[in-house]
Amino acid sequence: MSGNLPGRDAIVATAGESIGRGSKSFSAASRLFDRKTRERAWLLYAWCRACDDLADGQDHGHRMMAVADAEARLEAIRLRTAAALEGRWVGDPAFDALRIVVEETAMPHRLVWDVVEGFTLDAAGWRPSTEADLLRYCYHVAGAVGCMMAVVMGISPDDDSVLDRACDLGLAFQLANIARDVGEDAAAGRCYLPEDWLAEAAIPRDRLMEDRVKLAALTRRLTDRAAEYEAQARAGTPALAFRSAWAVLAAAGIYGDIARKVAQRGDAAWDSRVTVSGIDKLGWIVRSAAQAFGRKQRYANANLTTRIWQRPR
Repeated sequence: MSGNLPGRDAIVATAGESIGRGSKSFSAASRLFDRKTRERAWLLYAWCRACDDLADGQDHGHRMMAVADAEARLEAIRLRTAAALEGRWVGDPAFDALRIVVEETAMPHRLVWDVVEGFTLDAAGWRPSTEADLLRYCYHVAGAVGCMMAVVMGISPDDDSVLDRACDLGLAFQLANIARDVGEDAAAGRCYLPEDWLAEAAIPRDRLMEDRVKLAALTRRLTDRAAEYEAQARAGTPALAFRSAWAVLAAAGIYGDIARKVAQRGDAAWDSRVTVSGIDKLGWIVRSAAQAFGRKQRYANANLTTRIWQRPR
């Protein structure tokens, strides 16, 4: 590597700044990993965050706006990602972060491209017709990231049972995000609620926010499903080292609180952005330590019943 190019430590530091700005919840949970895993988690997050921001015209997940050049943005993501996967120097810290984490973990390239497919769906203006469609989208934008995180934590890419549980956690996170962001998405011309759900509730997609009582009832289906996937994800933690299990369980609780708060607020859920307080995050960090110590007994016989959709193999 040339002397004028930033080294791994500098790229890790930039990734750490990115996660601190973009996701206080994930940043808090990531502190529980051992150093090697934490740094790799930050590197992976930096790539995901950069792709998301590039696709949506955001700055670390803030100020979403409708973009007029979606295809050009998608092509930039594809080209930079391909360069990183080929082991080439990209010159963009977030994509060089991907290059590093893929090299260090032997990350399957198919998981990376599964995530990029989520941006392809958004660029095409794709919307779900059914719940299975919604879960397919959630896989591409979050479930596949969960699988990548499992590999970062040392799980074999061939261990489908544990990767399934990691995928479940990603699905839970994304369902919670969709429930929380219904109003923000609607303002940007997006709606991720399935067409058949909207039809059943008699809610027009183009007037989504007019009847918040109906919308709150419909959104409860998202938060209920998120809770199911959160519970299933916990069944994967016996396969993880203690500190990784601790971080995963803390993240599950923190993100689960987002879904729970949306459900509790009802039709006021979109008056202000749902967040999890620092005290509540600390509470989950403390509780999840006990859960991680007892994970092999606590989660050995989890009820894995949610099988509406299965991730690609």
